[in-house]
Amino acid sequence: MYAAMLHEFGPAGNLQYEQIAAPVPGKGEVRVDVRASGVHFIETTLRTGRGVGPHSAPALPVVLGGEVAGVVSALGSDVDDSWLGRPVVGTLASYGGYAEQAVVAIDALHDLPEQLSAEIAVAMVTTGATALGLLDIAQAGPGDVALVTSAAGGVGALLVQALRRQGVIVVGLVGGPDKVRQVTSLGANVAVDYRNQHWPDAVRADLASGRQVNIVFDGVGGTSGRQAFDLLGPGGRFVLHGWASGTATRITTDDIIARASTVSWALGPQMLRRAGTMHELQAQAIRAAADGVLTPLITRYPLSRAEDAHADLENRRAIGKVILVP
Repeated sequence: MYAAMLHEFGPAGNLQYEQIAAPVPGKGEVRVDVRASGVHFIETTLRTGRGVGPHSAPALPVVLGGEVAGVVSALGSDVDDSWLGRPVVGTLASYGGYAEQAVVAIDALHDLPEQLSAEIAVAMVTTGATALGLLDIAQAGPGDVALVTSAAGGVGALLVQALRRQGVIVVGLVGGPDKVRQVTSLGANVAVDYRNQHWPDAVRADLASGRQVNIVFDGVGGTSGRQAFDLLGPGGRFVLHGWASGTATRITTDDIIARASTVSWALGPQMLRRAGTMHELQAQAIRAAADGVLTPLITRYPLSRAEDAHADLENRRAIGKVILVP
């Protein structure tokens, strides 16, 4: 099979499209003929040899990627024959997703709904689950004003859609005029370009009748994250879920007290307080897409161009969820 292999840590160009041995499923596992695999921003950092949070740099050589959708083509031991030929989507125990075939444990799989493409399913299985978990933590409703950083990204685009369905006034923060137009088309009431250093003033001017931002979803961090925090009105909620800028938003206890704000790190145990397990949260996200409640934005790349996918993602040129298609 072909895969995007990383032999040496470094730039995106180190991802090499080459032929390697197909993986063999073990006990409780199946092999999936991959029709779509997902790319996460965190993988652009792991590719350079730097760990992120609880994720250590992988041992080399490695095929990155942790989520795939496709058709089961081989069974490991103790796996029922009914799995063979089933369209599925799921997450891998570690790596191996940037490939034509991948091994997945059966307890990490979901059946692919008939009306859902592999690309949409793989865009929802983790990214969609994350968006639903963030929404559960924020508990936004009619009358709230929510600012979504990276609003044209995989998670951000889903947040914009869901928040608008909940009657929330949405401010989308993006980079570049194309993304401003995209987020506006998703329903954002206000869309601003963070490349304009005065964007917070534009938000204040665009919010009618003295309204203030009272929820921020921050997956960017850095200067933009701090500017977003400074827009929070008294008693506002700041939901942290990443730092695509390279550094987390700097907030002190004095900052929190001064605004009487609530600051939450959303990823991890708190995200599962209602769903119970990540598997159930994933199932909810897949159902939301199958029912037409949420539609992920997708940027597709051939598997042979995995290096371009990484370069565009880390340079913020991609829109929505980045998908590799063998």
